[in-house]
Amino acid sequence: MIKMLSPLTGRNTRTAAVLVVAMLAAACAPLNSAPVQVQANNPSVTYKYRGDQELLQANQNATTYCSRYSSSAQTANITDSPDGTKTVVFQCIAIAPGAAPTQPYNSNLAYNYRSDQDLLDASRNAENYCMSNGVQRAMSTGITNTNGNKTASFQCTSR
Repeated sequence: MIKMLSPLTGRNTRTAAVLVVAMLAAACAPLNSAPVQVQANNPSVTYKYRGDQELLQANQNATTYCSRYSSSAQTANITDSPDGTKTVVFQCIAIAPGAAPTQPYNSNLAYNYRSDQDLLDASRNAENYCMSNGVQRAMSTGITNTNGNKTASFQCTSR
């Protein structure tokens, strides 16, 4: 015997709709849930400095500090302090696989710069150049001022 179902009433329609939505949501949910990262902070280190030589030393110290995390030191912020010093914050950023150098190897490098950020960029470029050529670090060998231009010299050296 075939039994005929009565048509859905308003309440039955809402209940059926809720059940269909719940079944569709369950079908789309991942089988194995995993935690989702919502925030991460890179290790960082902060230095106070006066002048270009101290800034280069802070950069070298930050490079050494970040190497503990298999990371490269990158400038996050430079600020002036009321006492005449400056503060630089370096973040440790994961090192991407390096590309082969595009120029012939030269252990003596010179870069012109105008600002503290330019000097840090020059130091980082020298460091990357030396590392891409199998040498462990770039050491500052001097800063010269001629006619208002500043030039930083670096040399690739082993530790």
